Amino acid sequence: MRVYDRSRKKYEEAEQYGGGALKFLYTNPVGRVLLRLAVSPLISNVYACFMSLPSSAKKIPGFIEKYGIDMSEYEDRPYSSFNEFFTRRFAPGARDVDSDIEAFVSPADSKLLVYGIDENLRMNIKGSEYTLTDLLGKRDHANDFEGGYALVFRLCMDDCHRYCFVDDGHLADHYMIKGRLHTVSSISKDHKIYKENTRVVSVLDTANFGKLIQIEVGAMLVGRINNSYPENFRRGDEKGFFEPGGSTIIILTKRDAVAIDEDILAQSRNGIETKVKYGEKIGKKKCLED
Repeated sequence: MRVYDRSRKKYEEAEQYGGGALKFLYTNPVGRVLLRLAVSPLISNVYACFMSLPSSAKKIPGFIEKYGIDMSEYEDRPYSSFNEFFTRRFAPGARDVDSDIEAFVSPADSKLLVYGIDENLRMNIKGSEYTLTDLLGKRDHANDFEGGYALVFRLCMDDCHRYCFVDDGHLADHYMIKGRLHTVSSISKDHKIYKENTRVVSVLDTANFGKLIQIEVGAMLVGRINNSYPENFRRGDEKGFFEPGGSTIIILTKRDAVAIDEDILAQSRNGIETKVKYGEKIGKKKCLED
């Protein structure tokens, strides 16, 4: 999987965690039978319990080495389980959230693709066509986003799985949609994963970008989306975190609210994800003359 590193202006190949097992589950006839069990929230919860045991801590050193994780960016502390390590926090100062009120920032360390929302409230995400109703589980709020963007932030196993609010604002609404837990990798392209998977939808009234919708999507082995629901929030405040696995955040923006940085748009037009960091500027407030 090719990814663009905008800080180095280079492309790199990203390894799919558990790629062999996923290929078996999604492409082998026997695997597809087992897949029905694997994508159930029950299996995710059992996995989460095992990853919370002290014995799971022995996985940490090999995981750090395999994925080249720079632990100087995280709190210097012992971890009593793999789950505790996986939900680690950044060290103070490791991520500066851009404070420019006109800067639109990334909610997480992730790989980003940007899609346009057409006049029929549809978008083609990773080869599957979705309507906003598919993503939101209901039509409420959908019409507000015609002509805007859907920003898809894919968090991989080596990323920090904590995420923040992208602007000051007010939480207008939130709800959970129960579903299954397919992997968010391209191998699951035959499933409309952002319609089928468990997800949490938050409607955010923000100070500088108007109404936004942020959707946290659970993935295989990520049955637990841990969110806070403050009435009011500030840019950079922690919104929540995912437990072990890899998962996705989708942010919907209204027409003419945000101008996404051109390098990200250029890569997205070619179907290539861009590496972005928690709090990094990825766009700016759209002005009428832009």
